Amino acid sequence: MARLVADHPGIHVTRRGDPFTTLARAIVGQQISVKAAQTIWDRLVVASKGCGDPVHLDPARVGRMRMATLRRVGLSENKALYIRDLARHFVSGVLDPGEWPALDDETLIVRLTAVHGIGRWTAEMFLMFHELRPDVLPLADIGLQKAVALHYHDGARVPLAELRELAAMWAPWRSVATWYLWRSLDPIPVEY
Repeated sequence: MARLVADHPGIHVTRRGDPFTTLARAIVGQQISVKAAQTIWDRLVVASKGCGDPVHLDPARVGRMRMATLRRVGLSENKALYIRDLARHFVSGVLDPGEWPALDDETLIVRLTAVHGIGRWTAEMFLMFHELRPDVLPLADIGLQKAVALHYHDGARVPLAELRELAAMWAPWRSVATWYLWRSLDPIPVEY
């Protein structure tokens, strides 16, 4: 791990956007190309605000958008429902970012995955890249699995239980270790 850190000096994770906007953008981008996601996102921003400012979406305003409008911007029916469910969670206070610093990682993951369209991996990425939680281990992440195989097992994938055991030595910095392992596969950081 020390070699990986030394190989990638001067780079670090930075937070982007507010919680609602970040999660909405994650939903929009699921299972489609980056270019398609950006096009749909830009349309959603315009439809929800009447302008092209992509910085913050208002959950109350998005929650009031008609399904027909959400579908017109390019969202599938499921994603439109997911975005509205996310908005309802924020507007109702079920998801309250003010409470999150007091919550442990697993509790916050459970709360986030109660939103339709947010699975464990998306919640883990959110904790790592938005909440900047230092000790998240996204075991199901293919990039992490490939990097561990490459650097610790001569290219052979290992069972998740073995990966969890190996990662114990990185605690309480497993998010950071994961990030450097990803950098070893792709030196250009992905932003979530």
